[in-house]
Amino acid sequence: MIKTKVLSAVFIASASLGLARAAVAADAPTCEVEETVKFGGMNWESNLILADVERYILEKGYGCKTEMVPTETLTALAALERDDLQVNTEIWLNSISDAWAQAEKSGKVKRVGELYTGKEGWYIPKYTAEKFPDLKSAADLARHKDDFADPENPDKGRIYGCPAGWNCQLVATNLAKGLKLDKDFEVYAPGTGAAQKASLMSSYKRKKDIVFYYWEPTPLISTLELVRLQMPPYDKEKQLCLTREDCADPQAVDYPDNPVFTALNTRFTQDAPTLTQFFSKVTVPFEVVNKTLAHMEESGDDTSDVAQWFLKNQQDVWSKWVPTEVADRVKASL
Repeated sequence: MIKTKVLSAVFIASASLGLARAAVAADAPTCEVEETVKFGGMNWESNLILADVERYILEKGYGCKTEMVPTETLTALAALERDDLQVNTEIWLNSISDAWAQAEKSGKVKRVGELYTGKEGWYIPKYTAEKFPDLKSAADLARHKDDFADPENPDKGRIYGCPAGWNCQLVATNLAKGLKLDKDFEVYAPGTGAAQKASLMSSYKRKKDIVFYYWEPTPLISTLELVRLQMPPYDKEKQLCLTREDCADPQAVDYPDNPVFTALNTRFTQDAPTLTQFFSKVTVPFEVVNKTLAHMEESGDDTSDVAQWFLKNQQDVWSKWVPTEVADRVKASL
């Protein structure tokens, strides 16, 4: 009799376990697409963090396979058109407005989620502005070539631009031509975004006089005491020319506020309408982006760890992007 009761208990327990496993299996999400969803890994911090956030949600919430493909801005846009990439998390519109317009006209890419509005400019440290009170605008640099001498070419001044392959380097170079600075200044292109940041931080700590292009949101702009140099008023057509390699007559104008959005391959949007709906809802308050980047700066964590920090600490932000059951799966996995 006891043996029978024990066997019955074992049977019930086994059945319960089997039902639990079946329930878990039934609850496991199935991705809309069998292919690996490939993201463009442009090597600046906000893009890499947000792409890692989106990848985690796709994997844990939607059951998809994902991959980050290292690339550069224009290369990534071409890959998105070819369907070699399915997702470009951050498109900075004003930096590649002409290239984006052509890509969108092809019908091969779609603009979806509006992430935030970025800002760009040329900056000098506050201590430099105090040393040279006449230096108010970018055009005033013409009188200060020797104060910003290029270490590799002392006959010229140096303006720190963007890494080669970033379209902001093209804009900065054309802008220098429009300001008539190109004969006296080199627009220096660091090897990578990390090298760009390290060089600027090192110069700042040594109180060296530097002038450089940068963008925000970023911890570098928010943590250093900087002065933004004035530019001629913004003009849409002139600014559009600055983004082109074949800009025959660059005219200097100010950087406008820069819409930053997510772009998807069109075929992918057709095959994955649910995932497209997710991407279309991804938006992040400017102050939250700054807070996340500041956490990365303070912690020294890599982007995947910062992405998990974001998912744990900004649930009121990202949970609005997805249905409740998807949010629950993501939260349970953290």
